[in-house]
Amino acid sequence: MRAREMPHPLCCISIDCPELGGRSPPVPAHPPPGRDGDGDGFSVAVAGVLCKWTNIGKGWRYRWFSLQSGVLSYSKIRRGDPPMVPDGGGVRLIGSAAALFSHGGGRRARKPVRVVHLKVSSFRESKTDDRRFYIFSPTKTLRLRTRSSIDRVAWIQALILATKEFSLHREISFIPNDASISTEKLRARMQVEGLDESLIRDCEQIIHSEFSEYHRQLKLQYEEHLSSISTFHRQLEEVDLDVGISEAQVQLTKYDYSSSAHVKFNEYSTTESSDDVEKQELDDLSDEDEFSFFDTSECFGDSASKVIASGDSDRTSGIENNCCGNNIMDEGQLNYQNMLLHTKRRTKLPKPIEREKGVSLWSIIKDNVGKDLTKVCLPVYFNEPLSSLQKCFEDLEYSYLLDQAYEHGKKGNGLMRILNVAAFAVSGYSSCDGRLCKPFNPLLGETYEADYPEKGVRFFAEKVSHHPMLIACHCEGRGWKFWGDSNLRSKFRGQSIQLDPLGVLTLEFDDGEIFQWSKVTTTIYNLILGKVHCNHHGTMNILGNRQYSCKLKFKEQSLLDRNPHQVLGFVEAMNGSKVATLVGKWDDSMYFSFGDEILKTKSSVSTENANLLWKRNKPPTEPTRYNLTSFAITLNELTSELKEKLPPTDSRLRPDQRYLENGEYEKANTEKLRLEKRQRMSRKLQENGWKPRWFQRDSEDATFCYIGGYWEARDQQKWDDCMDIFGEYSMN
Repeated sequence: MRAREMPHPLCCISIDCPELGGRSPPVPAHPPPGRDGDGDGFSVAVAGVLCKWTNIGKGWRYRWFSLQSGVLSYSKIRRGDPPMVPDGGGVRLIGSAAALFSHGGGRRARKPVRVVHLKVSSFRESKTDDRRFYIFSPTKTLRLRTRSSIDRVAWIQALILATKEFSLHREISFIPNDASISTEKLRARMQVEGLDESLIRDCEQIIHSEFSEYHRQLKLQYEEHLSSISTFHRQLEEVDLDVGISEAQVQLTKYDYSSSAHVKFNEYSTTESSDDVEKQELDDLSDEDEFSFFDTSECFGDSASKVIASGDSDRTSGIENNCCGNNIMDEGQLNYQNMLLHTKRRTKLPKPIEREKGVSLWSIIKDNVGKDLTKVCLPVYFNEPLSSLQKCFEDLEYSYLLDQAYEHGKKGNGLMRILNVAAFAVSGYSSCDGRLCKPFNPLLGETYEADYPEKGVRFFAEKVSHHPMLIACHCEGRGWKFWGDSNLRSKFRGQSIQLDPLGVLTLEFDDGEIFQWSKVTTTIYNLILGKVHCNHHGTMNILGNRQYSCKLKFKEQSLLDRNPHQVLGFVEAMNGSKVATLVGKWDDSMYFSFGDEILKTKSSVSTENANLLWKRNKPPTEPTRYNLTSFAITLNELTSELKEKLPPTDSRLRPDQRYLENGEYEKANTEKLRLEKRQRMSRKLQENGWKPRWFQRDSEDATFCYIGGYWEARDQQKWDDCMDIFGEYSMN
């Protein structure tokens, strides 16, 4: 029948719209001049060579800059490359061609060193130099210089026009409000088929009704999308950009977001604040810095939101997600990202007041072979300015992995949850590489608190027993709790020290899923001859109370091992099948793949076709003698505001540790001897019935658990029942 040969009815429908002229998208009333500046293009596209300030050592260096689609990128220029030809014939070059080639500008650019999205950036001219201008982004300041004042005007005009393209308040619409649906072709076709007029009208009514509903929903979605972007833009305007100048000097650009074609050059600042930028310390900015910049649309896209990275190592990996491309970030995490920009922690230790004197290690070791390390009195030369309580919190540097695990579990992905938990268990060892100094042994009753809102965690630890030495800790995060106690047995083996941790660590999520594991053995080698180094070896079993468990093997290093620090493991389901494999190094990164197949070579395990699960943060720019990580440097920081809130038992108030951090070594040694004499009284104190203040356990073999009340006492400043353990004390 002919009715079967009739094409689909919707193929006959067209959208009649006066503004669209049928089908083409509307041309802006005042399109920004692009390409050659004749107004034919729809986007600003310019390129050229600019001088960029790198650092004090390198000074000004030529870089190839390209501005296109609202994104400014630049790359290094290397000699010996063929002349550069900009991509696309519509890119307008700023600056004379002779100038470009005379300074190496006429060469092909390499991979972009950095990109800056103008949506979340501002720019200013220098008032004292007619060739300089500055571009400010939330985490970076670009100091730029042109060859002439004319070139600077051209760049500023291009930046203004490119920014106006992305006005958050301009009138954009996916479908204009007066769009109408034409059904004339459909009516004609149905009349040819001999259909009844009432049936045709019913069909037209159905089509009009469906498209009207579709248009309404599309408009609502667009308005919600625009509202989200506007909210994010306002949040950025309120954030302290912290680029080295005062809050009053740094603001996101507030442009005149109207459809007017009049360009106003007062939309950016030429005040004294621009010149103040030149007075900053310039050595902290270089091409080797690797901050990442993300566009507003990337934060509110339909796919999972991406993470905003920043200079702080925790700020980058701190919430970095690598889960088969499915990144997780909810509204709470975004709020913590905004809080993160307001949190300022120190990035280096104080400069030493005294010059440190070396100590003969052999003279100490030869008299203590076979003894328990906790009973050996060592000078502060062998200590780092952290206590064992603070070292416990250092294991939570990558707590974002537990945040990810919680989110995966909420979505029913138990496999990705245990993979993130396994990566977290391994990540705690990454800070040990190169850390050759011993942490301070805490006094009985010594405590340590850590409140890191930018990480979403609150941590508390207490030394609950002197003999055997036990440290109990408790941490609360976003949707999870982590606790445990540890007893570290250590012995000198002549040329090495072996550390055997005892105790169970427990992780519980708010949905009731629990994981438990114990740490592996650590050995420090070559104490007398050779280069001192440490290695972790043994098997770690992560046991869960639901569907999955995990087994990780830390490979013991051999004498000729070319690829040390390897970790290999697998995730096992309740039926015994291996559902995922983990490979990596405890001092670098961990990867995973689904299934139980592992590609092995002669010297290592291949990570090809595997997914990155965790990556170690980069070391600080100013390394210390103790090789502390950027996170560890913040652990013993003591501000005047924090000092007023701490109990007298907090590790930050320990005098020998504070003297060591300040480089007052003689005072540190004197205080260490005094406190160790008092430490010897702890055993008698414990035998006389001393009990921990904040932790307790049900039996001798049970784990110490937090009984609560610390943070409430902190808020009320009620420390009456806390002894002054660092002051003078005598046994009665």
